[in-house]
Amino acid sequence: MVIRRQGFAVLILIGVLAACSSQSPMPAATSAPAAKVEVEGGSYANVTPQQLAELLKQKDFFFVNVHIPYEGEIELTDAQIPYDQTAQQLSQYPADKNAKIVLYCRSGRMSSIAAKELIKLGYTSVWNLDGGMAAWEQQDLPLKER
Repeated sequence: MVIRRQGFAVLILIGVLAACSSQSPMPAATSAPAAKVEVEGGSYANVTPQQLAELLKQKDFFFVNVHIPYEGEIELTDAQIPYDQTAQQLSQYPADKNAKIVLYCRSGRMSSIAAKELIKLGYTSVWNLDGGMAAWEQQDLPLKER
């Protein structure tokens, strides 16, 4: 009877561990973006402020502030393209639909809208700063003003 109870407890423990391991763990700051967001046409990935700070050290992506109106920017920003003008100003984005693009805004709302639009337009490597510039500042990371 004791052996059966221990065996049952082991099975429960294995089930719990399996369930926990099926969730995506938060990657280290230098690894790939954390959370995939499925949208029409594919997915984009959210990055944390810490991950973005690390990625900016070896920047290999097109970096866009989509917030309107202008409220500052993160150093090394390549362009200011209003989130609601993504499709109309597509010529400002890389022509290569596989190019890495990182978007941000003040809170993450406008950049998630722009990310969805870029995915719908065929871009395949789109990332979004989760929580936007507000989350960036909460981590004591600096903003640049014009």
